[in-house]
Amino acid sequence: MLAPTIMVQGTSSSVGKSLIATALCRIFQQQGLRVAPFKSQNMALNSYVTPDGFEIGRAQAVQADAAKVVCSRDMNPILLKPEGDANSQVVVLGKPIGTMTAVQYHAYKPELRSIVLQSLQRLREQYDIVVIEGAGSPAEINLRQMDLVNMFVANSVQAPVLLVGDIDRGGVFASLVGTLELLEPEDRKKIVAFVINKFRGDISLLQSGLDFLTNRTQVPVLGVVPYVSRLRIADEDCVSLEDRRRRGGIVPADHLDIAVIRFPRISNHDDFEPLEHENGVSVRFIEHPDEIAQADLVILPGSKRTVHDLKWLRQCGFGEKIYDRLKEGRPVLGICGGCQMLGTQIEDPNGIESKEPPTIGLGLLPLKTIFGREKRTSQAKAQVKTSSFLTEHCLSEVISGYEIHMGIVEKLSDGPSPFQIVFRNGLDESMSDGAVSENGRVVGTMLHGIFENDSLRASLLKTLMQLRGIEAPIGGAVISSKEAEYDRLAAAVSHSIDFQLLSRLVGIPLRAQR
Repeated sequence: MLAPTIMVQGTSSSVGKSLIATALCRIFQQQGLRVAPFKSQNMALNSYVTPDGFEIGRAQAVQADAAKVVCSRDMNPILLKPEGDANSQVVVLGKPIGTMTAVQYHAYKPELRSIVLQSLQRLREQYDIVVIEGAGSPAEINLRQMDLVNMFVANSVQAPVLLVGDIDRGGVFASLVGTLELLEPEDRKKIVAFVINKFRGDISLLQSGLDFLTNRTQVPVLGVVPYVSRLRIADEDCVSLEDRRRRGGIVPADHLDIAVIRFPRISNHDDFEPLEHENGVSVRFIEHPDEIAQADLVILPGSKRTVHDLKWLRQCGFGEKIYDRLKEGRPVLGICGGCQMLGTQIEDPNGIESKEPPTIGLGLLPLKTIFGREKRTSQAKAQVKTSSFLTEHCLSEVISGYEIHMGIVEKLSDGPSPFQIVFRNGLDESMSDGAVSENGRVVGTMLHGIFENDSLRASLLKTLMQLRGIEAPIGGAVISSKEAEYDRLAAAVSHSIDFQLLSRLVGIPLRAQR
């Protein structure tokens, strides 16, 4: 017998579909059910690696974590990673199959439909319930005919659909009603309930609007979910990154100031989310070189187009500012593409990322990158190997991370590396990772997710405080665990929804959680 499904769609991007789906995964898990998340197609530069070495969207990895199950490629069979305004790398069942234009991808969609349904079928055979997430809006008229991710999925498995609207941005009633109005009659019937998300204030003041919404559409409101502040759950896309950049503002004088250079094609910006939740730490995503002058740490993050973003870095004047701060002994960290930029040279003989001739790097680390056709995707464990501003207080500890990159990084000298990889995708390994400059002030690593390790994060912040001359430790307590944050999100949603209605929609008796 196949597992029941429930689907979360939205009136637009960034209304909170991913977080509502994450909350449902944890709520169903708390009910004793074995839950699988699913999203047929993701478009995002934040991605993750499954334990068996396949690449999927970060949101579904987070949702699997909330459900306390191991993530798999079936949970996100198609991942689109934008490489420019008109091209995307297409990842199918966890492996890249090439770069396509929008027109080429549209023509390829019929072949992908069977892959989507097969993945969903396998999940329904293995789990008790599947929580499906849509993308964008189901009312995108121009995309309806070849839809892969919204009503195509809902109709294929007869999934009841919750339509989410974001009241924090305004216009929620118009967006909910307008979405219904633009749907085909058969698709409109799939919308079984509304969820109003990110509400602030007294809900009694909203009641007249809720009554109007129900009377106008004959669709009930499952719940009004409050705005959950400072939630330590990774965001999916660069819409959330734009919000975070706008919130940056002036850094308080007693805060550590960490400046992350926002490349045009920045990837895996969620690497820095744990730092953002530390007390006394300000993380800024910056686009102008003058913004790094007073930063305690400058980070070059991952990039989907390393050579392109390295050229942008130089054209904007970041290169000179980085050299200037290093003369003062102030630290710089590069992660993945940022690590490659800190090296001496980047070659792309097969035109994987660009058609450019060999490109000179910033020359701060003895590393050379050669792009190849095979993408390395692995979960890894690594031993801290060398003392540097990043690792000085956690030497010899073993940390976790993951790798997603096309380039093969070669060390050009016997100099130190920050980490020694000891485990990769379930197999023992012995390979150095990245490099450390002679004075320990420049560090490059190919590992994503390193700041999820409490000991490494604490080591970095302790060193930065010492360099600043701050005697008292910042904050003190370790930031909230992911488990606690999933529970906090689930509690906010479960206390806001009609459990009897949810039980009827999924066909499974549920206990109201109070």
